[in-house]
Amino acid sequence: MIKILNEKERLTILESNYIGHLAYVYQQRPFIAPITYFFDKERNIIIGYSAEGHKINAMRKHNVVAMEVSEIDSVNDWNTIVVHGVYEELDGSTAKAYLHDFSLGVKDLIMRKENRKLDFINQFSSKIYKDDFPIVFLIKIEEITGRMRRN
Repeated sequence: MIKILNEKERLTILESNYIGHLAYVYQQRPFIAPITYFFDKERNIIIGYSAEGHKINAMRKHNVVAMEVSEIDSVNDWNTIVVHGVYEELDGSTAKAYLHDFSLGVKDLIMRKENRKLDFINQFSSKIYKDDFPIVFLIKIEEITGRMRRN
């Protein structure tokens, strides 16, 4: 049976995960790319980062985006949400502060959800102080839809 998720269920999926699939438009064609994200529920935003490139250039030109997050156990047991929002690029000290929030949030989520120690999370923190600082961006959430299936 397929069911529409209520708001609490949709938000729980968004805040319980850190990998999503970002959809954007480039040269009138849709693209999808996996991203690591952090959902800041107090500000109702998604924080992400990326190197300069195709995805960032596309979102600068067309800032309306979508992101899908799924929890799939089997063909008959899954949850999925789609977030619609607006891309906003950050810079300077604001970008550094949000990247810091991102790294702490993802680290906490992985430690709680997966019970594993994270040495690689230092990669995020080290980016804050390097010259090749990544592009930090927000997705300002406008709508979240979702469905689930159980047999």
